[in-house]
Order: sequence, then structure tokens, then C-alpha cells
Amino acid sequence: MSPSDRPAVLQLFLLRHADAGDPEKWAGDDAARPLSDKGERQSERLGAFLAEVGFRPDAIISSPKVRAKRTAEIVAEAIGLGVRIDERLGGACDPETMDAILADAGSPRRPVLVGHDPDFSELLGYLAGTDALSMKKGAFARLDVRGAVAGGSGTLRWLVPPDLLDPDRR
Repeated sequence: MSPSDRPAVLQLFLLRHADAGDPEKWAGDDAARPLSDKGERQSERLGAFLAEVGFRPDAIISSPKVRAKRTAEIVAEAIGLGVRIDERLGGACDPETMDAILADAGSPRRPVLVGHDPDFSELLGYLAGTDALSMKKGAFARLDVRGAVAGGSGTLRWLVPPDLLDPDRR
């Protein structure tokens, strides 16, 4: 299916990988940088919350980088889904690349994409029509997109920062 074959409104969920600690303190390959303990807890809380509310996407597609893949795995396990890895989410992703990723995944109607910044904050802002939005590590957003992602016609429905689900920070 091409982007033009998609339903009139795509519910696109963006999940920025959870906390992975300070990249300056990591000595290995950046792609192998794991989640921190804080990031594991952020992912577990989000997964538990989504399971509790009956959240059911039809695909979870993740960057291959360890921190994103692990975030996706924790959330996917909590809601009973598998994770598809797409190498393109590990590099610079523009809206056209997002359309290609979705098309290659069979044009899901409710996909969760798990990746990185600055790409996800830029995509969020592009689709919402503002540059004043940013996604913290572990943030989860829903955008309703009309047509192709590259068309830039989206509505931000919600943006959940990771702190919202942390009972110790309320």
C-alpha cells in the first residue's frame, strides 16, 4: 500500500526512547548505548499504563539502536505485541522516510514508531504546525494525520511526558 492508500486519518504514535543516561559518559558505540535504570522504569510504567487502558496499536516499529529497541520491547511485551525493527528509524528520518517506513510495514492504521531526537520532535512539530514542541526521553505522542506524513497535515491529540506516569513525581 502506498501513503495514498491509507485510511483518511492515520493515528500515528511516536515514542521517543526512554532515558539512556549521559551519552558523554558512554564509551562504546552510540548504537549500543542501553537504557539506564531510570529508562527501564519509564518504559515499564508506560507499558503498564497502556495495558491498563487497553491500548492496541496494530504495529510497533523501532529503531535498531539498543535504547530504542529495548523501550519498544518493554512496551510491546506489556500490551502483547511484537516489535518490527526498521534501520531507517536509527538515522535521520524526514517525513518522506516515515511514509516509506509505514508503507513497507503494510500501511498500519495505528502504528507506534520508536526512535530518537531531534527527528521525533521535528516530526511532531511539523505535523502539529509548530516548532514549539519537543519530546523528552520516554515521551509518547498521538497525532492524527490526514493523508501522507510528508503532507504535513496532522493534529496533535496528546503528548504524554514520562514524568506524568511517575507516581513519585506527582
